[in-house]
Amino acid sequence: MAENGEEKLLAVARHIAKTLGQNDTMADDILQIFSNFDGRFSREKLSEKMGDDDPRGCATLERTLNSLDRQISQYVAADHPIWADTADSSAFLDAIDELIGTIRDWSPMAAEKSVGACLVRADDLMQQAMFRVEDEFRSLMERGAESFELRRNNHESTGNLLSGSDDENEENEEGILHNGADLDHQIPVAQPITDYDIVIDALPSGTINDLHEIAKRMVAAGFGKECSHVYSACRREFLEESISRLGLQKLSIDEVQKTPWQDLEDEIERWIKAANVALRILFPSERRLCDRIFFGFSSAADLSFMEVCRGSTIQLLNFADAIAIGSRSPERLFKVLDVFETLRDLMPEFDSVFSDQYCLVLRNEAVTIWKRLGEAIRGIFMELENLIRRDPAKVAVPGGGLHPITRYVMNYLRAACRSRQTLEQVFDESNVVVPSNKLDDRGSSSSSMSVQMAWIMELLESNLEAKSKIYRDSALCSVFMMNNGRYIVKKVKDSELGSLLGDDWIRKHNAKVRQYCTNYQRSSWNKILGTLKLDNTSLASNAVAKSMKEKIKSFNSQFEEVCKTQSTWIVFDEQLREELRISVSRLLLPAYRNFIGRFQCIPEIGRNADRLIRHGPEDIEARISDLFEGGSASSGGRK
Repeated sequence: MAENGEEKLLAVARHIAKTLGQNDTMADDILQIFSNFDGRFSREKLSEKMGDDDPRGCATLERTLNSLDRQISQYVAADHPIWADTADSSAFLDAIDELIGTIRDWSPMAAEKSVGACLVRADDLMQQAMFRVEDEFRSLMERGAESFELRRNNHESTGNLLSGSDDENEENEEGILHNGADLDHQIPVAQPITDYDIVIDALPSGTINDLHEIAKRMVAAGFGKECSHVYSACRREFLEESISRLGLQKLSIDEVQKTPWQDLEDEIERWIKAANVALRILFPSERRLCDRIFFGFSSAADLSFMEVCRGSTIQLLNFADAIAIGSRSPERLFKVLDVFETLRDLMPEFDSVFSDQYCLVLRNEAVTIWKRLGEAIRGIFMELENLIRRDPAKVAVPGGGLHPITRYVMNYLRAACRSRQTLEQVFDESNVVVPSNKLDDRGSSSSSMSVQMAWIMELLESNLEAKSKIYRDSALCSVFMMNNGRYIVKKVKDSELGSLLGDDWIRKHNAKVRQYCTNYQRSSWNKILGTLKLDNTSLASNAVAKSMKEKIKSFNSQFEEVCKTQSTWIVFDEQLREELRISVSRLLLPAYRNFIGRFQCIPEIGRNADRLIRHGPEDIEARISDLFEGGSASSGGRK
């Protein structure tokens, strides 16, 4: 070996002299310098056969290649896994290392015919060796994937989380797939976990070390891309199968958009689980594995990781994108919010896991789709506005009860405001300028979301006012507006809408409800109260008696008609209903008692008074207490 090394050194010195010497004199001078520098570079040795070729140096290279060929060929032709035996794998790697070093050392003399021919042979031998180590790399990846463990980031044991394959685990929120290379076999699956603070060591530590040693040689030999390709193909298959086992179907954007919404709601739930597991567990674990196998070769690690995760990441993002560009139907809001919030909460994971140059496009795409989901949410609220505007005023709600649009919009907004923080983020990030007519009396300092809510409430009120005009009875029109107004205020006070719209808004709309009550009393009872107005006492007694008889008959007729009609009307709010009855009683009873007291004292009426007075004060009060109960055919019950 020492002799070969000296021969190689002399060959290099001759090559330098030959290359730098522009003529024989200069070459001799360079040889003399080498000879003076080191005794091994004697003039005689260096001057030997300085012709066009150097058979002695090439002979040294040939001897080295022959030795390496014998060593490497036996492993290339082996019909058993080389890495099954530690001694074999070490010897194979040593031979490859020597071949890499030989090619590196002799490459500067490649212009010499004999050396160049030897290097061609060396490259061919290297290619054979690389083909075999590539196969060994793949086999190690596949065999190693059959054995793994779960560990927490603090390296403490999480206990025995693994079990045999079980179809029920497909629906578990955090059931993680851990499969071997043969996908036709039973695939072991992890039991549900309680948090995401875990990583998957999908390959045993010893296998990872072996793979690293192979990767190191392949990169050094110029086969880094081939190594990355084999690695990526194996791990990509594992990752895609993992996500599939989490229940998420591999659907194109068109297929997602054609899926019935009810089915899509279930698919969104599965997507949320898959996205969380992928970004918080699977992708970080793949990043860790890449970094360990390609340690020292960051570019190869980054490229391999991107190729492993790209397909699964695009699958997850395409689904979210399909939701974002889909229908703006209002009932889709809550699931779209779920997708938006999931992607938002996973942005730190996208930033940390996809931090290298190769993954930049995936990270940017995630941000783009997240923003597109925000646009979709704003679009859904615009569609809600259109729905309110277009809701026709055709059929009156029986008894002046709650209109379905009121119940729908208020319950919708209450449910939406449970995601107030998210909606505020969505509306605040909007570049849409709010029209001045939307600001109302809340001022420009209001948040975008509060302005949006106030605008929707204004649209709803306008719609209800148009619907109230269907009623021919002005009193029933007031009851309708009173019912719907009271329902709106209560829903606002009992939810996040109250803090969004503010106390001033609530006070203003409570005052509107009171005004509807006043309008109702005026429309229903003022005419009846007019019949109880006492005549001027200066009239003749006969004229007074006659007038009083007419008045009591008119009162009886009108009162009974109002009670009969309004007993079918409905006031859904119990407190409001009771307040309204008390108000009517306080308005009517004092005037009625005063009237019948005077009526009974008129001599001309005498004993006929009791026959003409059909209702005592208690009866009047009882009849009033039956008002607003609604009939069996009426709608508008509160929910």
